Amino acid sequence: MSDGKVKSMLETAVVVKVTEGLHARPATQFAKLAKEFSCSLLVLHGSTSADAKSAVKLMLLGIREHDQIVLRADGADESDAVARMAQFLSSPQAGVQPARAAQAADAAACAGETDAPIAQSRSGDGNGADAGGRSVAPADETPPLIGIPASEGVAFGDAYVYLPEPLRAARQFIAPHETATEAMRFERALDDALAALDSQFDRIGDHDGIAEALVSVARSDEFAGEIRTRIAAGRDATAATLEVGATLAASFESIDDEYLRSRADDIHGITRQVALRLNGQPDVSLAGIAKPCVVLASDLTAPDLARANVANIAALVCTRGSATSHLAIIARSHGIPAVFGLAVPDSDLRGVAQVAVDGTLGHVWFEPTRALQEQFAARIDEARAHRAALDVYRDVGPVTRAGRPVRIAANLGSPDEIDAAKAVGAMGVGLFRTELLFMNRRSLPGEHEQYSVYRRVAEAFAPHPVVIRTLDIGGDKPVPGIAFAREDNPFLGWRGVRMCLDRPDVFKPQLRALLRAASAGNVQAMLPMIADVDEVRRVKALMAECARELAGEGIAFGAPKLGIMIETPAAALTADMLAPEVDFFSIGTNDLTQYVMAADRANPKLAPLYRCDHPAVLRAIAMVCDAARQAGIEVAVCGEAAAQPPMIPLLVGLGVDELSMSPACVLRAKKIVSEL
Repeated sequence: MSDGKVKSMLETAVVVKVTEGLHARPATQFAKLAKEFSCSLLVLHGSTSADAKSAVKLMLLGIREHDQIVLRADGADESDAVARMAQFLSSPQAGVQPARAAQAADAAACAGETDAPIAQSRSGDGNGADAGGRSVAPADETPPLIGIPASEGVAFGDAYVYLPEPLRAARQFIAPHETATEAMRFERALDDALAALDSQFDRIGDHDGIAEALVSVARSDEFAGEIRTRIAAGRDATAATLEVGATLAASFESIDDEYLRSRADDIHGITRQVALRLNGQPDVSLAGIAKPCVVLASDLTAPDLARANVANIAALVCTRGSATSHLAIIARSHGIPAVFGLAVPDSDLRGVAQVAVDGTLGHVWFEPTRALQEQFAARIDEARAHRAALDVYRDVGPVTRAGRPVRIAANLGSPDEIDAAKAVGAMGVGLFRTELLFMNRRSLPGEHEQYSVYRRVAEAFAPHPVVIRTLDIGGDKPVPGIAFAREDNPFLGWRGVRMCLDRPDVFKPQLRALLRAASAGNVQAMLPMIADVDEVRRVKALMAECARELAGEGIAFGAPKLGIMIETPAAALTADMLAPEVDFFSIGTNDLTQYVMAADRANPKLAPLYRCDHPAVLRAIAMVCDAARQAGIEVAVCGEAAAQPPMIPLLVGLGVDELSMSPACVLRAKKIVSEL
């Protein structure tokens, strides 16, 4: 008989304070905690909801930091459950492993302190085809295929075709008596794939719970559970795995949040590894390259290259990509000739046995004749001799014959490139790209992490200047913790200093780190994507605010010089107005050329138009140099034009004081300037 009382479930609203929201790791930990309670737990976010005990379903809600959600519990221990779950969501460090939290605490505590052999088939010197930069094939040689020259040098050798095959199931359905065997086959493949995943993360020393989060997704009801259900219903294990993986990845791809959307890559990766094992197929990886060869690919990423032994990569040839991509930057830093945007279908790469590459002109020959190989071998020998002759310029500070000194600095993307730059006598750093600190990671770098990196670079090159560019990122290269709305043209959108000024929570830690690093070396700050004087003034005000905060906290800091990138037509046209506000200019010829010529630098069809020596671009550079001279400030060039032999005399003649480039090009530039 009822007592007339109606039991009601418990609900509470919570504002999520978890850093970056419920992405993979926090969602995994949250679901793990929820499973400790017997009551049912539901998370409501807007018009959607999910079982709190499912990490995958939580991630698909796309809950961001500062979002308000509702916790709904129903069961005997609902009060305790809601209290614990709300406490979890209210902690910024929730989901971070104890060791990581301790590291964060240590960093905060010390915040007040002031304190390979080259492959034989590769030229590897960044000096082009020959001393004159020519690319000449024998008269009877087949004309070359033409792409975008992405990294100088010549090479020839065996081809390594990197085109991972799409996986397919040999069959779709199984007989009823095969169900148990097929289910066991799937379980073995899943266990083997996840064991390999754990091994990979152990090898790279990542203990941030990433592997745990991926394992949680792989073993979830939404992935493994659904695959088991389909196998039980008569589906082949491989077919079920590929179908479920594709469906689940598509669910993540539909999320607005860029970081959560990128988790689709994790799903694709897990799916592929399990399916490979079910099919008994080995995977294709650049890590498997055991001897010098030329890599042929449709597309590559910087992480793809990072997994390889670069000493065995004679050259790179891709049917997609641009000369200003991170992959191209890495290739240049290692002296690997590269041609991207090769206008051939991917199918034409299959079956190629040998390749000859001229990265200076963007020329590629498949199956080169013996005569061409002999010519390339001679040019590689010539390049080695030329490189040896350049060594005398290592410790030279180049001065033109008219007595004008020109500083030759290096462009760097990480501290790992310091040794390469110092080995060639780089006179400081003309461009340190901080965006690489923010990418390919799960969380934004904090002030102390940035300070440590900037200080390390500054100390390595003291007393030479180190120019650190503030975060230059946009919708084309999103980072976790920064939500970029979809833009039709992200290169003309919310990026660079525009984004930073709108996100002081991202910008101020970087400015504070720069100010602190300036107390340890000759650090200079540089602002990207400037188009208006007011942007510079707002940054200066923010830097002054950061300086006051550091002074109040008793933390040592310096006063770095402040400069701007001249890469928008607006900055070039108003250089005379901008010059009094800053200490130096640095011309980014990559973007300046793209914007002045209205030519997408990544479009192979526009390569003839994308020319930094076009009169329109040269006039823009001349305007900038004139404005700098009138204001008494220095002007540098940090774009790719700074390293091009035909451009160096033009730039120096226009009044450029510094040329900054890939370390592989420093010695040649010193020689050219010394002979002007």
